[in-house]
Amino acid sequence: MNGAKNQRFGSMVFWPTGEMPFICSEARRGQGYSQANVCVRVQSQAFIRDLSNLRLSKHRSCLPHFYAWCLTMSPDEGIGKVSSNPFTMNGKVLLSKVATAGDVKTDILKAVDKIGGFSKVIGKGDQVLLKPNFNSADPPPASSDPEFLKAIVELLFEHGAGKVVLGESSWQALATRKALEKTGALSALKDTGAEIAFFDEEKFVKVNVGGKYLKHVSLAERAMRADKIVYSCCMKTHFRADFSLSLKLGFGFTKKSERMAFHLRHLKEKLVDLNLVVHPSLIIMDGRKCFITGGPFSGEVRNPNVILASGDRVAIDVESIKIIESFEGSKLKDSPWSYPQIRHATSLGLGVKNEQEYTVLSE
Repeated sequence: MNGAKNQRFGSMVFWPTGEMPFICSEARRGQGYSQANVCVRVQSQAFIRDLSNLRLSKHRSCLPHFYAWCLTMSPDEGIGKVSSNPFTMNGKVLLSKVATAGDVKTDILKAVDKIGGFSKVIGKGDQVLLKPNFNSADPPPASSDPEFLKAIVELLFEHGAGKVVLGESSWQALATRKALEKTGALSALKDTGAEIAFFDEEKFVKVNVGGKYLKHVSLAERAMRADKIVYSCCMKTHFRADFSLSLKLGFGFTKKSERMAFHLRHLKEKLVDLNLVVHPSLIIMDGRKCFITGGPFSGEVRNPNVILASGDRVAIDVESIKIIESFEGSKLKDSPWSYPQIRHATSLGLGVKNEQEYTVLSE
């Protein structure tokens, strides 16, 4: 089916492999389904071919079972648009690691330019959601540096964004508005033109995750409107999750009342399952400071003085773990690929599966 146009069979639409690796059914409300669109991830062209060869007129009795499986097992669209990683070269994912020189905006731009530039993901007029880390109001690297965020906002507007919304929801015991006030983020962003979304003051939408450990979750409705998602991550260890990097950043999109359930069992795996319905286009890691112990609120601080950028969550987390582990006394000592977050992410196809699949661009 490569090179073919989209083909419709019954109420299913098939896309050529490589163009859109999904099969979508139009499950309408009148048929008893709650979601307008249902997506099923397809792992091979053969599966598409086998389904497209079915004579559906003779197998109508199978369709309700197929739809039911879709609704139970497949993720909803969620936050951000599902697309292939544009930051690649010669079949390999690109990741930059830039030593900081003092001017944070220049350093961020250099890191992103090394992998292809903001224009790879930001189109003219795009509504961009910038996701920081304000789980608490503690100083960096526990929380995002307001000047780092200000620089990203300015760069997003300079590269064509029509609207930039910085959105966050802090941990359960802290109002997000207070966290951004205390850290100085509100004042730093005041004249940038960015809007601020305090998710804990806004609406949430229940979506189907379809993960092994996380079946459903409520996500911030405001975030679901964005054309593109850009992550601004902190580099830190975490006393329960091992580390808090890009795979964990999506936790701030969730409803506070549902977060305790994450911690009861399989926290690390649930955090990764959440990534099935959260799709960042660009990830920028502030590695000027890092925690090597403790976290997420406090810990022993070191100064790697680097900024990383990539479109791949697994690659950037693996390289961040390596940096944390490079310091004597780090709580992280194992192979980055052995940690549950990374293992589960690779099993779900959320990023690279080994170091041969990405290239680190440094000075």
